[in-house]
Amino acid sequence: MPTVDTVLAFDDGRPVPEVGPWAETKHNMVSYYAKLFATGMKRKWDKRIYIELYSGAGYSRIRDTSKIIMGSPLRALSLADPFDKYIFCEEEPALLRALELRARELAPTADVVCIRGNCDEKIGEITQEIPLGSKENKVLSLCFVDPCDIGLKFSTIRFLSTKRYVDYLVLLALYMDANRNNQNYVNPRSTKVAEFLGVRSWRDDWAKAEAEGVPFPKFLAEAFSRRMEALGYIYQPIYKMKEIMFPDKNWPLYRLALFSRHDRAYGFWDEVLKYSTDQTSFWE
Repeated sequence: MPTVDTVLAFDDGRPVPEVGPWAETKHNMVSYYAKLFATGMKRKWDKRIYIELYSGAGYSRIRDTSKIIMGSPLRALSLADPFDKYIFCEEEPALLRALELRARELAPTADVVCIRGNCDEKIGEITQEIPLGSKENKVLSLCFVDPCDIGLKFSTIRFLSTKRYVDYLVLLALYMDANRNNQNYVNPRSTKVAEFLGVRSWRDDWAKAEAEGVPFPKFLAEAFSRRMEALGYIYQPIYKMKEIMFPDKNWPLYRLALFSRHDRAYGFWDEVLKYSTDQTSFWE
């Protein structure tokens, strides 16, 4: 496993966004899965591509502390068995520039592409950067989707998955956004959930689920998983999606979910879940 030196960072004078303390658990899990994926698939695929749709600056400061940590993009660049190509998308220009410079310093020979803009709007450009595989050149991608709310459009996932083998780690902001803004999102004028699920008739299903006492976050998790299943991915029940809690307050924030078309990926995910009960165990 990576050593602590690949996790802690220092203030280099470039932008360092603040994050909640729970973000460290998220980055640890994503990075550990990326490690298992990159090594486990090294001799089974000719090219392994790492993608982040909400990349950030590569460094983050834990809120109310002086602790700076490396984010998942730079940790992916630090792996013993690195990916063959990295594609990072970030909407904020200053954050993307900081990530680009840090990536160049950390891994100067790595094939890194940085795309500025909203991932939903730039998905065509992102997809073009992924080599189109063939029998002679098999390509497998791992895409980390890390939005701050449920603003991701399902059409983006569908487009990226067409004619390509892509596994996903997806942050589902079921509690920190969806549950908190339940009344706004069920309003007939809101299109947020329809775009998130890629289906307009979701309110009919929600009415049935609500009548049966299903909480809104659980409904969305299962609905999203069914939509992924429609793209050929293995359906994931909510208990297989790692619940991330607000430290010391026992408040759920979101679920981190894996979606793959192959059972092998879930063997890796089970190992991540096994160690995720104690975030420090990833790196000791």
